[in-house]
Amino acid sequence: MNQLEQSRIQVLSQIEQACLRVQRDPNTVQLLAVSKTHPSLSLREMYAVGQRSFGENYLQEALAKIEELQDLDIEWHFIGHVQRNKTKHLAEKFDWVHGVDRLIIAERLSSQRLETQKPLNICLQVNIDGQDSKDGCEPNEVAELVEQISRLPNLRLRGLMVIPAPNNVAAFADAKNLFDQVKSLHAQPQDWDTLSMGMSADLDAAIAAGSTMVRVGTALFGARDYSL
Repeated sequence: MNQLEQSRIQVLSQIEQACLRVQRDPNTVQLLAVSKTHPSLSLREMYAVGQRSFGENYLQEALAKIEELQDLDIEWHFIGHVQRNKTKHLAEKFDWVHGVDRLIIAERLSSQRLETQKPLNICLQVNIDGQDSKDGCEPNEVAELVEQISRLPNLRLRGLMVIPAPNNVAAFADAKNLFDQVKSLHAQPQDWDTLSMGMSADLDAAIAAGSTMVRVGTALFGARDYSL
């Protein structure tokens, strides 16, 4: 067993234990491997031991990996900030985009998604605890955005993504409450199924609050080297 396989097993075990503590089915929480700054070889090795969903933050790096790993059936998630001039690549190359926080971004993604592709899965990024340094719409903007984005033809609006401040566990509960409120109003509630929150340091608290997708990088791949 190599190090990546061992790390993945440990993270999956942590997810399972976190679910059992709050009487949740572990199958209701998806592991998204955050692979930014890690080489394609590491992704290929992680794929070989069963990981299928990978999250990238930097578009040019991600596009290179998508090209190098096109022989693998990877589900690609973009979890970084979405810039207006980069939406075409996101619309054409990714399966999921998590950082949508404005209607104009959603409109561009919808119009640039190829007709031959399945609808693009998206999550609304919400600045759940009002951090000055974080992207995302305000919680009070979510209901209107959901109503507007739900009308766009080539998108499948799946839920919310949040990145609370470190140790702000209460923000996870706030995000779950907002998620549930919107689900009751959603025109297509069967699609509103994803609450993307929780990372290596706080996935237990996120799962306890109701996360359905945890974004884990360091615990899987090790520390990142940003000097590369």
